[in-house]
Amino acid sequence: MEERAPEDLLFQDQDLSSELLRQLNVLRQNRILTDVILCTSDTEIPCHRNVLASSSPYFRAMFCNNFIESCQEKVNLQGIDSGILHCIITYVYTGEILITVENVLYLMETASMLQYARLFEASSVYLQNHLTPDNCLSMIRISEILHCENLNKKAKVMALRHFPEVAASEDLKELCALELLDYLGDDELCGEEEQVFEALMAWVRHDVPTRQGYIQDLFKKVRIQYVHPTFFFHFIANDSLIQSSPACQSILDLASKQMFSLYSTSAPEVKPMWHVPRRYSYREFLVLVGGRKDNQQTMRDVLLYDEKTNQWLTFAKYPTRLYKASAVSLHSNVYLLGGIPIGNGKGCISDNVYIFSLKLNQWRLVQPMLVPRYSHRSVAYKNYIFAIGGMGENQEILNSMERYDSIYNVWEHTANMPVAVLHPAVSAKDQRIYLFGGEDMMQNPVRLVQVYHVTRNMWFRMETRIVKNVCAPAAVIGDRIFIAGGYTRRVIAYDTKANTFVKCADMKDRRMHHGAAVIDGKLYLTGGRCLTSDNAIEDSDSLECYDPKTDTWTSKGKLPHKLFDHGCLTVQCVPCSNLLREED
Repeated sequence: MEERAPEDLLFQDQDLSSELLRQLNVLRQNRILTDVILCTSDTEIPCHRNVLASSSPYFRAMFCNNFIESCQEKVNLQGIDSGILHCIITYVYTGEILITVENVLYLMETASMLQYARLFEASSVYLQNHLTPDNCLSMIRISEILHCENLNKKAKVMALRHFPEVAASEDLKELCALELLDYLGDDELCGEEEQVFEALMAWVRHDVPTRQGYIQDLFKKVRIQYVHPTFFFHFIANDSLIQSSPACQSILDLASKQMFSLYSTSAPEVKPMWHVPRRYSYREFLVLVGGRKDNQQTMRDVLLYDEKTNQWLTFAKYPTRLYKASAVSLHSNVYLLGGIPIGNGKGCISDNVYIFSLKLNQWRLVQPMLVPRYSHRSVAYKNYIFAIGGMGENQEILNSMERYDSIYNVWEHTANMPVAVLHPAVSAKDQRIYLFGGEDMMQNPVRLVQVYHVTRNMWFRMETRIVKNVCAPAAVIGDRIFIAGGYTRRVIAYDTKANTFVKCADMKDRRMHHGAAVIDGKLYLTGGRCLTSDNAIEDSDSLECYDPKTDTWTSKGKLPHKLFDHGCLTVQCVPCSNLLREED
């Protein structure tokens, strides 16, 4: 091949192809050199065979092979709307087409039949951009009929991520049983198990005679161990359709034992279904409640930390400033117990109990404690919250403990702890509540572990030289309870199975009055007060993470402000629109 001389010019006419198409369209409109007529039931469109064959594998096969249409003057295209065919032929000759809500499905169906892949994909993208919770189930069905994978994938994501809205749509009631089973069983479904139950029952009740036979298979898709016990007790266990199914009744009986029995859940009759994990959409969030910030002002803030985005979100403040109240999480709600109200001029100790719903972003009062207290500890176990010790109305250290039943909204007294201590580390594991250390009336550290057996309502004590913590939190990871700091850098873990203590990597600071919570098997420490090398006290805004697998600490940044004496909790929930920053 001869090389091009330097003075040669390679001319490329960028407008030729579009001009050629324009002229071909003019010829078509004037029926010049057209050699085939495409016919529907009510219209005829003259075209050029070579243009059609060049634009579509469908027409190429029709006109370039030994089909009868290859030599026919008129070709009948059955089942195609004349307006849609005219739009597509105009698109072939001009490269332009107007896709609308009214014509997109017809365009997509016809483009699929005539094998115009780019038009088919453009129609698919149009539908994807117009997906809503109200139409996504219909789009899934359409995508399956038209074999459109991209639309199918995006519509399914929409349906799963917006499950509460989709569950309320009429389209859900029109699903067949297999479609609903697949949908409700998906790990990616972003909804609470209570909503899953309500959705399947709405589907069954839409046509009870036909659908009642599917109820036991559908009911198994509800991960019932994660249903709020109050909802289970009032709405599921008493549902007449559920009760009419022997298989569902068997599940109910087992669920009742799991939810309402204080005994161990490792009984032989526990079936594998009870070990199914939460759906992937459930997330663990770190929540900080109240405390004292910066200049030691007692605050009413509720802060949520999203460790995936490293962002802090602000929620509704609780109703009144409370000094040294106690916070605990149970069933995705936050409870705030007791404390001393600030600003009422009386200095009275409170027995109030507030509950905060992350979903509703609201606080409300529930049944008050039996004994007003502050500087106390609280811990959740099963459906109960235990309020432990603290300071009483006569400024004495309390040895009393009381238990709140979250199902019936009642408090009851339990056995008193053997030794009244202030600021112990507290945690619950396997029917036992553990109190590590603390201080006595003379502010001396108590080298003692006090253990309360929940079902027996009995205490026993273990004296040990290893425990010497005051104002330290405790948190459970696996079979170990981690006690971090407490006027020291030391971190120890108590192995509840082996009944032994294990020393862990030290914190970088001597810390007390800080918070601790577990997210995804890692221990997060928040704020607190630190003792410097010359024994000065400094408030902290640090956020640190301990990984028990590697026995290492890493910094996760800082809190929005310096903070101590705050509630530090783990809350499990499905992210929703309420997880938005609220303006102060």
